[in-house]
Amino acid sequence: MKVDTMRAIDRYVGIPLCFAVSWAFRIKEKLFRPKAQKPKKVLFVELSEMGSAILADPAMRWLKEQGCELHFVIFKSNAVSLDLLKTIPSDNIYTIRSDSFVTLTTDTLNFLKWCRKKGIDTVIDLELFSRVTSLMSRLSGAVNRVGYDGVHEEGLYRGNHLTHPVMYNPHMHISRNFMALVRAALQPAGEPYQRQLITQDEIDLARAEVSEKDQQKVIEKIRSLYPEFQPGKQRLMLVNPNASDLLPQRRWMADRFAEVIRTVLADYPDVLVVITGAPAEREGAESLKAAVNNHRCLNSAGVFLFNELVPLYSISALMVSNDSGPPHFASVTDLPTYVIFGPETPSLYGALGHSTPIYAGLACSPCVSAGNHRKTSCTDNQCLKAIYPEQVLNAIRPALDPVIVKTPVQSLEADLQKAQKAKTEEVS
Repeated sequence: MKVDTMRAIDRYVGIPLCFAVSWAFRIKEKLFRPKAQKPKKVLFVELSEMGSAILADPAMRWLKEQGCELHFVIFKSNAVSLDLLKTIPSDNIYTIRSDSFVTLTTDTLNFLKWCRKKGIDTVIDLELFSRVTSLMSRLSGAVNRVGYDGVHEEGLYRGNHLTHPVMYNPHMHISRNFMALVRAALQPAGEPYQRQLITQDEIDLARAEVSEKDQQKVIEKIRSLYPEFQPGKQRLMLVNPNASDLLPQRRWMADRFAEVIRTVLADYPDVLVVITGAPAEREGAESLKAAVNNHRCLNSAGVFLFNELVPLYSISALMVSNDSGPPHFASVTDLPTYVIFGPETPSLYGALGHSTPIYAGLACSPCVSAGNHRKTSCTDNQCLKAIYPEQVLNAIRPALDPVIVKTPVQSLEADLQKAQKAKTEEVS
């Protein structure tokens, strides 16, 4: 199903349904007031964003440490993102197909049965003001329902379904907003303001475990593309020129990616550039490879399975990417990532871990937000056109340039030479 179709369903079907369901439950709860219950079996709802499933992991781990059993519902196409850190057991993950309105409706109705079978008592809605997930939370049977509340914002109506409303803070990174939600779940129902400090330590990501066997499989696949590859002698620079259809305006121009790649290959003879992507993106990756026209530029779109990405990241030197899923997946490793932002802002959606944003910061950027359901009418993304290859090259060169480590003797000689030069200049 197209993204705009899902947005239309959420708006034109979701709003009247939210209104009707709110009043129906208001009448019911006047007659049968539900008993308060401490969260034990908690369900997270995040359907459409693979990266958000990674950004929410610190919050999920925190709640798990409080003794809660965790569950998750997500679109089937995005469920693989939960495999990276395995915080949620596979038996506790429910997937919904989004390929058509019929499968979406059928799976959602079955989801409501699944919630009752699992005994879900608490739902935490990670989506930003989605009406569909608001309805799913209300109809799940959970006593505690936690989610973002518009407070005094207008135009974000999605019913009165929350027992624990939380003010969404558009000036705070989304991982901290997620942490505010889980903290609210363990507090009495009440006002939406979370008067607590959330520190950087609390949102640090765990690291994925990578075996030498998995790394070796990845090395063999790279050798199938470039037989001369020798780990330790040649470095891998990953390039992700893709972005999902949710926001195609995030794509930096292909000719600029090509210029960056050509320059890197010319300046660093030990570097191999690996263009990554899904099978459906192979044609575009092949066009980029042809534009570069260098045997050390490889097209790996569709070559690596999702569970092979982390091993690939673990043996690579750096990644250059559009603002999309791969930098978030790479954040569970130590790989340095350089992410090109345009209609989004790194202040809210920057990848955790060793990530450097490249951002022009135009007056109109970001043009997508929680308030407009991350939809923009922009057809001329100057926010990305304002970023030139030289700026990207300047950002990544420190990761590519060799680090010269001085021995004590070399350091002493350098200091003496510097002092002698200063003395000579002073005399003259």
